[in-house]
Amino acid sequence: MTSPTTWRPGAADDPADACPITPVVDLIFSRWTTPILWTLQEHGTQRFVELERRIGVTPKVLTQRLRQLERDGLVRREIFAEVPPRVEYRITELGSSFRPVFAALSQWSGQHMADVEAARAGYTGPLPR
Repeated sequence: MTSPTTWRPGAADDPADACPITPVVDLIFSRWTTPILWTLQEHGTQRFVELERRIGVTPKVLTQRLRQLERDGLVRREIFAEVPPRVEYRITELGSSFRPVFAALSQWSGQHMADVEAARAGYTGPLPR
């Protein structure tokens, strides 16, 4: 029986290939994406202005993030032919599949953020720029 070998990236390897979760992290953990998904998961279908108020994001950034999430299949936009026009956003089944991930991160946060804050308070090295 051969012993397991640990993969190490070579000079020609893409650094993103070294970690298989990099594309997922890039997909959902950008600055405003996670709060949008969390809000839609917790509060259900929302109109644009409701999301804007709940999250506290500028309309421009919210528009950009919602378009990205719609493109990626995580959010669905529904336009109603009314005067004035009404647009609602809801999380898709694909977007809802992140629920266990968010639950695990929430649990980790509750268990460990005090330790992170204590480590930060005790850190005496140079600060990141």
